[in-house]
Amino acid sequence: MTIDPRTPVLIGTASVVQRESQPGAGKEAAELMVDAVRTAAEDSGAPDLLRRADALMVPRGMWGYPDPARFVADAVGAGKARSVVAEIGILQTSLFGRAGRAIAAGEADVIVVTGGEAKYRNQLAERAGIELSEAAQAEVAPDEVMSPSADILHPLELTRGLGRPVSQYAILDSALRAAEGQSVDAHRDDVAGLWSAMSRMAERNPYAWKRQGVAADQIRGGEGNHMMSFPYTKLHNSEWNVDQAAALVLCSYATAEAAGVPRDKWIFLRAVTESNHMLPLAERATPHRAPASRIGGARVLELAGLSQEEIRYRELYSCFPVAVRIQARELGIPLDPPPTVTGGMAFGGGPLNNFVLQATARMAEVLRADPGSHGFVTAVSGILTKVGASIWSTEPGDFGFGDVSEVVATATPRIEVVEGETGSARITGYTVIHGRGGPEQAVALCDFENGRRTIAYSRDRSLMDAMMRREHCGERVSVMADGVFAT
Repeated sequence: MTIDPRTPVLIGTASVVQRESQPGAGKEAAELMVDAVRTAAEDSGAPDLLRRADALMVPRGMWGYPDPARFVADAVGAGKARSVVAEIGILQTSLFGRAGRAIAAGEADVIVVTGGEAKYRNQLAERAGIELSEAAQAEVAPDEVMSPSADILHPLELTRGLGRPVSQYAILDSALRAAEGQSVDAHRDDVAGLWSAMSRMAERNPYAWKRQGVAADQIRGGEGNHMMSFPYTKLHNSEWNVDQAAALVLCSYATAEAAGVPRDKWIFLRAVTESNHMLPLAERATPHRAPASRIGGARVLELAGLSQEEIRYRELYSCFPVAVRIQARELGIPLDPPPTVTGGMAFGGGPLNNFVLQATARMAEVLRADPGSHGFVTAVSGILTKVGASIWSTEPGDFGFGDVSEVVATATPRIEVVEGETGSARITGYTVIHGRGGPEQAVALCDFENGRRTIAYSRDRSLMDAMMRREHCGERVSVMADGVFAT
C-alpha cells in the first residue's frame, strides 16, 4: 500500500524505573523525565531528531515545576520545541491525538511526549525527616497549557464524604454488582481474582513497580492489606508512590524514513478518540454504565479499520477494578486473560496522570516483538468521567481522530441531584468508608420516587456491618433533612 508521508509513527520509547532505597538519594521527577527522553531517542536509532522536536508535551504531576516541558527540552537539546503542559483532568490520550493531528497536518515533524513522578523518593525522604527541593526554574510559563473545561466532582459529593476516588469507584462497583445480580461475597471473590491475574501480568513486565504476583485472598483483605472503602482494600488501589517515567518520540513517516529509523522500531498511531463530556458520578442515572467507553471504543476501531477481534493486546485503564470491569463490558471483551500488558496501575505502577504513557511505551515493546499485531490502550480522567482510546500497530494505515463528546452526552442519561430532600428513597450504589480503626461512614446514592437523587450517609455501626454482609442496592431507606439515612 502507498503510505502517506505525513502518517504519524512512534519511533522511540522508554520506561524508567528508579529503585533507590536510600532516603534523600535518587533523581527527582524532572530528571527521570530527562532520562526517559534521552533513552527513547536512543531507542529510535536517530537520537539527533530531538534537536528537530517541534513540541515537547508533559501531563501535570504531583511536582511543582512551572514548565517541566521546557526543563526537559533544554536538557535534551530540544531547545526549539514548543512546551506544552496538560493539566490534571486532560486525558493522556489527548496528547497522542494532538501529536497525531499535528504531524498528519504537516504542522510538526517530531513531537516528544514524556511524564514522570518521584513520589516514592519523596515519601522515603519525608519519613526520614529529610527535606527535598525540586530543581529551580526561572519565572517561566509553558507555551501552551491544556486545561479541562469543568470540575469533575459535584459539590454534594464533597460535603457527603465522596471526595476520594476510592470511595466513588467503590460505589460504581456496587452498582455494577447489583445490576448483574451478584452476591456481595461472590463479587468480592471475582474482583480479587481479576486483580490477582493482573498482578501475574506484572511479573512479565520488566518495568513494573511490583513484580511479584499476589494471591486473590490476600487482595480481598489479607493481613497488612486494610479495607479502605468497601469492597476495596489497599491492594485494589492504584499504586502512585512510585519513581517512574516514560517517553515517546513520534514523527512523520517521511521523517522516520529519511532519518534511517530501523523499520522494526516503527509503531503506527492508527487512531485516537476522546470523550470530554463531563458528568459527575452523582448525576449519572445509570452509574454502572459508561457510554463513553462503548462509543469511543467503537469509533476508534472504525477509524483504524479494525475489529475488536483483530486486537491482540489491550491495556484498559485500571485505577480501580470497576474501571476495568465496566470498560470491558462496554467494549464487549473478556477479562480472561486480563486486558493488560503492564499488570495495571496497582502492580505495574500508577504514577499520577502519567500511567498511559508507561502503558503505551510497554505496548510498543510488545507489538515490536509480534509483527503484524495491534494494541488498544484506553485512558480515563476522573471517575470514568472522560474516556480516551488509542490504537497502535506494526502495520501502516491512515491516522484518524474522533471527538465523540457530543454523542456521549446524548447517550448518557442524567438525574437531578438535590440536597435537603427527605422521605423514602431507593439505594442505587453505596460504599462503607474505613479508617485505620474500621468502618467510619456509609455513603449511598439514594433515588426518590420523584426521579431525583441525593447523596446520604450513615454512621450506624450495625447498619454499616449489614451493608458489607449483604446487598443493599435496591433497598428502601429513609433520608433525613441533614442527609442521614436509615433503614
